[in-house]
Amino acid sequence: MKETARKRMQLATGALLIILGVIMYMTHRALPFMMDDLWYSTMLSSEEPVSSLGDVIAAQIWHYHNWGGRSMTHGLLQLILIAGERVADLLNVAVTFLLAWMICLTAEERRLPVFFAAAALPLGLNANWMMSMFWQSGAANYLYITVFILGFLFCYLRELPESAECGAGKPAPGGGEQSGRAECGTGQVKSLPGIALWIIPLGILAGWSNENMGPTAWILSLIVMCALKKYGRKVRPWMILGNICCLFGSIMMIAAPGNFVRSAETKDGKGLLWQAYLRCYSEAKGAMEYLFPTLLALALVLVLARCVGVAVNLRNRLLLLGALLSWGAMILSPHYPDRASFGTMTLLICVILSLAGKAVERRKELAWPLWWAVVLIWCRGMYFCCERLGLIWGWIV
Repeated sequence: MKETARKRMQLATGALLIILGVIMYMTHRALPFMMDDLWYSTMLSSEEPVSSLGDVIAAQIWHYHNWGGRSMTHGLLQLILIAGERVADLLNVAVTFLLAWMICLTAEERRLPVFFAAAALPLGLNANWMMSMFWQSGAANYLYITVFILGFLFCYLRELPESAECGAGKPAPGGGEQSGRAECGTGQVKSLPGIALWIIPLGILAGWSNENMGPTAWILSLIVMCALKKYGRKVRPWMILGNICCLFGSIMMIAAPGNFVRSAETKDGKGLLWQAYLRCYSEAKGAMEYLFPTLLALALVLVLARCVGVAVNLRNRLLLLGALLSWGAMILSPHYPDRASFGTMTLLICVILSLAGKAVERRKELAWPLWWAVVLIWCRGMYFCCERLGLIWGWIV
C-alpha cells in the first residue's frame, strides 16, 4: 500500500510539473519584451540595436561607466534579447526548472515531490512573480543569476559536516568515536571535477550579480571556510580562490562609476533623518509584505520540525543567515523594489524544503499533508499566470 501511494504521488507530481511548465511557457509567450528590454536591445548609448557579442561588450562598458555595475546580468540579458523572444521564452522555463534543481541540491533533497515544490514555491510565494521571472530584464537579474549564486554556495555548503555539533574526528552526541565518524565523516568530501577552474567564473558571476546577494554569497563562503577550520577540516585552495573571485565581482559591481552617476541623477534631496526613516520603512515592508508568505511558510515548517525532533543544522543556519544578510543589505539602497526579494526568498525556500524533507524522513505520514500544502501554493502560482493570460486574451474585462 505504501508503494502504491508513493507511485500515485509520483504520477500526480509529474502531471502537475507538466502543467506548470506549459502554463509558464504560455504566459511567457503572451508577454512581449517591454520597458528596459527595449532599451537593452540597443547599444544603450544610442538607439542602434545590438547584434553581436562585441556590441554587448561595448554596450556594457558604457553601462558600467554611466548607469550601473551589473555588467554580468545585463550582458546576459542582452545576449538573450539578441536570440529573440521565442528562444527567451524557452530559456526562461528551462532556467526556472534549473533553479528548482539547484534549490534541491542546496537543500539536500533530490526527490521528485521536492523538485516539484522547488519549482512551484518561487512562483507561488513571489512578491512580484511577473517582474522577477517573466519580465525578461527581471528574469536575467533575479531568476537567472540566482542559479549561479546557488551553484556557488552549493560548492561550499557541501563541504560542511552534517551538524554544527560534530566535526571531523569528533564523536557525535550520544555515541562513541565510531558513531562520530559515521555521522560527520573523518575525510574530505570528494571534490567536484574541475572545480579549481570553473570556480573562477562562477565566483565572479555570483559576486557580480546584484547588490544584496553578491556580498551575501561572499560572506557565506567565508563563514564556511572558517567553520571548516573550526571543525578540523582542510580548506581547499579552490575555496580560497572562489572566495577571492566572488569578492572581486562584488567590488566591481558596487564600485562601478555608473552607480555614482545614477545616484547623483536620482538624488531626492531629503534630509538624513527622513532618509533613515524611509529605509527602515523599506526594510519593514520587505519583511512584512514582500517576504511575509515565505516567512509564514518557514515558521510553520520550523514548528513542524521542532515537533518531530528535527534540528536546524549548520547548513540551514547559514542559509537563514544569508537570507537575513540579503534582506538587511537593502537598507543601504535608496530603493527596495519587491523583485529584489527574490534571492532572499529562494534561500528561505531552501531551508523550508530541507526541514520538510527531514521531517518526512522521520514521520512518513507527513508526506501527503506537506504535498497538498505545496499543491495549494502551486495553485496560487497558477492563478497568477492564468489571470495574466485572461487579461491579455481579453477573457477578463
